[in-house]
Amino acid sequence: MSDNSTSVSDGGRVAWLSLVGLSEAGWQELGEAARDAVLSAELVIGGERHLSHLPAVAGQQREVWPSPISEGIEWIKRRQGHPVCVLASGDPFWYGIGATLSRYLPPEAMVVHPGPSAFSLAAARLGWPLQDLHCHSLVARDPDRLRARLVPGRRLLVLSNDGGSPETVANILCESGYGESRLHVLEALGGADERVWEIRAREGLDQPVFNLNTLAIECIADERETPVALAPGRPGSDYCHDGQISAPEIRAVVMAHLAPRGGEHLWDLGTGSGAVAVEWLRSDGANRATAVDKRSDRLANVRENARRHGVGHLETLESDITEAIPQLADPDAVFIGGGASGHGVIDRCWQALPEGGRCVATAVTTEGETALLVAQSCHGGQLIRLSVDRTEALGRFNGWRSDRPITIWHATKGAHRKEVQS
Repeated sequence: MSDNSTSVSDGGRVAWLSLVGLSEAGWQELGEAARDAVLSAELVIGGERHLSHLPAVAGQQREVWPSPISEGIEWIKRRQGHPVCVLASGDPFWYGIGATLSRYLPPEAMVVHPGPSAFSLAAARLGWPLQDLHCHSLVARDPDRLRARLVPGRRLLVLSNDGGSPETVANILCESGYGESRLHVLEALGGADERVWEIRAREGLDQPVFNLNTLAIECIADERETPVALAPGRPGSDYCHDGQISAPEIRAVVMAHLAPRGGEHLWDLGTGSGAVAVEWLRSDGANRATAVDKRSDRLANVRENARRHGVGHLETLESDITEAIPQLADPDAVFIGGGASGHGVIDRCWQALPEGGRCVATAVTTEGETALLVAQSCHGGQLIRLSVDRTEALGRFNGWRSDRPITIWHATKGAHRKEVQS
C-alpha cells in the first residue's frame, strides 16, 4: 500500500476520494494511477462484482454498496479527508455513481480514473461510430421511456438493468411498431465470458442472458406510417381520448407559442387527453410537465398516452384548476386548454410565471373569449383566431366542413412591459 493518505489535484487542493472505473477485464486492465488509488485507500466501496476483482490488501476496509445507496454516501462523507476509493463500472460519470457523488461533494474532493464505458466497448465490438449513436439507460429507470428514442434508421446503445432487460426491450420494440429491429445483446463485455449475438425483436428471446449486458438496437419500422413523428401536432389517432383533444393544426400552433426550450416545467391545465403535455415532454428529455384535470377517466387516458410516447414521467393531478394551482411547482410555461374563463385562473397563472415565462390559453366559447380579451388588455401578448376546414365526402363528391373556430391568446411575461417602455 502507498504511504500517501491523500492525493493532490490541480491547483494544490487535496483530493481524498478516488473513483476508479473497472471493466470485466478486471484488475490487470487498470493503469498505475488507478491501481495506486485502490491500494492506498483506507476504505473501498463497490459492488460485489467490482470488489471480487481486487487483490487482498492488509488492513483495508471493503464494503458493498448498501440499500438504500444514501447510507453508503454517508459512509463516504464521514471519511472526508481520509483516502477513500469508490469502484464503478467503466466511466463513473456516464450513467454512473459519479453523477450521484457530485451532488454531495465538490469536484476538487475527487480524482477520477475512468475505464472504458459499456457504450465504448459496445461501439467497438460492432464497429459503430460512437458519435453517431444515441445512448440510453434502463438502470433503475422506467423502461417505457425508451419509446421516445425510437426513430427509423437510428442506432441506440442501451444499458440494461438486468438479465430481463433484453426481453423487455424486445417487447417495447414490437408494441411500438419496431418489431423488425435488430437487437444485439452484448454480455459481460471485456471479460472472459463475453458474448455478442443478435436477433430480430419480433423473434423473442429463447435463451437466458447474463445480468451484466448492454443492448444495441438498429431501429427498423414495421410499416412506414407507424413511427411517431418528432414534430408537434401529431394526429388524434396517436392518442387515447374521449373527444377532448385539440386538432393537430391547433396543437402545432399552441406548441410554437409555448416554445419549449429544455429543462423547463409546463402546467397543462384542463388537459383533456394530455396531448400538449406529451408533446412538450417529447421536445426535450429534460423537460417536466404536470397535467391537471378534474376527471379521473381523462387522467387515465393521459397516463396511457404518456406511456405510449415514452414520457411516463408526466405528472398528473386530479383537481379543479383553481385548487390545483397552489399545489404545483413553479412553471416556466402554462397552457390553459380548458377553464380559462374560471375566476382569476389566468391572473394566478401569470403571477406564477417567471420573467420570460410563456402563457397560452385557448377558448371556443364567448365567455372564454372574453377572458382572453381581458388577459390581453392586462398582460399584453397577441390574440389569434383559427378555423380549420377539412374535406369530407358529399355523395360522389367532396365538400368542405369547418371545425369550430378557436381563439388563442399567447404572451411572454416581461415582453409587454418592454414594448410600453420603448
